[in-house]
Amino acid sequence: MYMLSLKKNRDFQRVYHDGRSVADRNLVIYASENGLSGNRLGISASKKFGNSVKRHRFQRRIREICRHQEKDLVSGRDIVVIARSGASESDYHVLEESFVRLTGRLKVRNGK
Repeated sequence: MYMLSLKKNRDFQRVYHDGRSVADRNLVIYASENGLSGNRLGISASKKFGNSVKRHRFQRRIREICRHQEKDLVSGRDIVVIARSGASESDYHVLEESFVRLTGRLKVRNGK
C-alpha cells in the first residue's frame, strides 16, 4: 500500500508537537503515532532551500525513497521529512542513506 500524504497544517503541527525528531546534515525527520493502520508522509522544503525546481526534485526523491522503504517501516506513523540546505547538493543515494539511518534512530523500522 502506498503511503498517504499529510496535507493539513494541523497534522504537521501535531507531529512537530507530539513526535520525536532526529536530524543529520541533509534531513530532519519527525515521527509520531497516528492511530491508523497505515503511514502518512509529509514533506517540507522552505524557500531558503532553493527555487521550486529544487524543492520539487527533493520532494519527488523523498517520495520515491519512502515508496521503496515502506515495507521496512512500522505501520501507524505520521512521518514528516524536512529538507536541510545540504540536501540540495545531495544525490538520491545519499538522501536514501540518510532516511534509512534516521528512521532507524527513530525506531520506526521493522527489526533493523
